[in-house]
Amino acid sequence: MAAELSDARAALAGVSNEPGAPKPDPIITGSNITRTFGGLKAVDVEKIEIQRGVITALIGPNGAGKTTLFNLLTGFDEPDSGQWAFNGTELGKVPAFKVARLGMVRTFQLTKVLAKLTVIENMRLGATGQRGEKFFSAIFKSLWSSQEDANTKRADDLLARFKLDAKREDFAGSLSGGQRKLLEMARALMVDPELIMLDEPMAGVNPALKQSLLGHVKSLRDEGRTVLFVEHDMDMVRDISDWVIVMAQGQIVAEGTPQSVMADQRVIDAYLGAHHDTDITEIDVEDLEAEADAELDAEEKKA
Repeated sequence: MAAELSDARAALAGVSNEPGAPKPDPIITGSNITRTFGGLKAVDVEKIEIQRGVITALIGPNGAGKTTLFNLLTGFDEPDSGQWAFNGTELGKVPAFKVARLGMVRTFQLTKVLAKLTVIENMRLGATGQRGEKFFSAIFKSLWSSQEDANTKRADDLLARFKLDAKREDFAGSLSGGQRKLLEMARALMVDPELIMLDEPMAGVNPALKQSLLGHVKSLRDEGRTVLFVEHDMDMVRDISDWVIVMAQGQIVAEGTPQSVMADQRVIDAYLGAHHDTDITEIDVEDLEAEADAELDAEEKKA
């Protein structure tokens, strides 16, 4: 597994930093993906490829189209045009639950735990192909009890791995924001996915849990899984990413290793506008976006 991981990373060494650059072993490919809301073109991606077996970060200013692209790729939204595939399987018109069954799962910026179910019940719901969910077999416990026992064992193992075993019988709604993020990630692994897509995994997480989450994301890659995540925390991006894709105004404007992207003038322009020569590693992205949001609110009040 370590050799495969090393090979996957090494294969990126010769990849161009140009938007949509071809990858040696892409798990996701897409072309001409567009999505418009009214007069706003939220996504206009000419080409995208995600390398298998590495951690890829998707970054960009607020409103760049990152989450919308996530929604399109995973079947939670429909594009105006475009084609994309996972492991060579075309995903146009494929609903989200079938995308997950193919081994491509996602989490959300706002966690989607079922608050009035316990932690272990949330985990069991993540398992697919449960015989007890079918009307007739549900009547006969002997047909599904062994499968549920196996699912519960897997769920307990994952809860222990994510240090949530002490919360097993607690209602999910009682968990902290960081613990909900951990639960959502653990529940996603009940599907045993090849690709995990994380939408701002650090949003709302206290510093004490951030390092734990970082370690779990790295462990996903170490197991041979592919990770694609949206994030504004540049320290996290620099720490764990093997490759970074940058979006601005719905388009991919640059990509490359974290080091090359952080110093790319196109990326700096995307965050700060033209005529700046500051390295993006020196930019406090959250402060910039807060200022931009405040300016937008002020303009809306004037209108």
